[in-house]
Amino acid sequence: MKQFRETLFDDYTQIFNVDKIYYENKTEHQHLIIFHNAKFGRVMILDGIVQTTERDEFIYHEMLAHVPILSHGSVKRVLIIGGGDGGMLREVLRHRSISEVVMVEIDATVIDISKKYLPNHAQGAFEDPRFRLVISDGAQFVKETRETFDIVITDSTDAIGPGKVLFSHAYYKNCQRCLKEGGILVTQNGVVFFQSDELRHSAESFRRIFQDWHFYAAAIPTYIGGIMAFGWATDNTALRNMSLETLEVRYKSAQITTRYYTPSIHKAAFALPQYVLDIIEKKCKKNR
Repeated sequence: MKQFRETLFDDYTQIFNVDKIYYENKTEHQHLIIFHNAKFGRVMILDGIVQTTERDEFIYHEMLAHVPILSHGSVKRVLIIGGGDGGMLREVLRHRSISEVVMVEIDATVIDISKKYLPNHAQGAFEDPRFRLVISDGAQFVKETRETFDIVITDSTDAIGPGKVLFSHAYYKNCQRCLKEGGILVTQNGVVFFQSDELRHSAESFRRIFQDWHFYAAAIPTYIGGIMAFGWATDNTALRNMSLETLEVRYKSAQITTRYYTPSIHKAAFALPQYVLDIIEKKCKKNR
């Protein structure tokens, strides 16, 4: 049986049995594969690195979408940087109060192929009239746009290749400029145990730019190595400490169905292991 070996780390890896290859080709920006695995369903690979699978994508997408939206409480406009598979768009658009979602994706082929071979991710979200697509570099978009948003979600690849710039100080600073008053930036910040530099560098930038910042976490099976960190940054210091009671009211009012997210998980996700706090505090002594 054909196998796929992930290439994210030099000295540690995971291997998938490949039952069927649906698509494999080089796009304008990266090498794209979609194959079927008996345990995880359809799997998307970009430049040798697992991006998403049908089996466990809901954990990542729910936590990166619903935590900021329900913390904010009155979101109307959302910007998604990346997210070409459509899963993040799906979760954001579950909130009926949202009037517009702008998604900036650098690779149009990822969207086209995801629509064809990963339809369960978007579940029709690309056809929602509230959705607007911009094919462009996300870092360039936030640098140049005059639009503002309640939430900015960085649904990026790892800090290599096309996604590297989305972990830079300049990018975070431009995201802050795009936020409305009280807006929130959330980011994909890697698996801390193996990618501690991503967390440390983001923490240092957040400290210099935002009034309140932290990280929250979830364990996603195919993002190997333990918990994945999500960055949280805002100038509204009250939002991270929203009460459980308020979150429960907002969750019920939203009338969404989730498989991982709950208000209690939301609160607990910000309680980080000591080794993660130590990584953050190596350079950053404030705003723990």
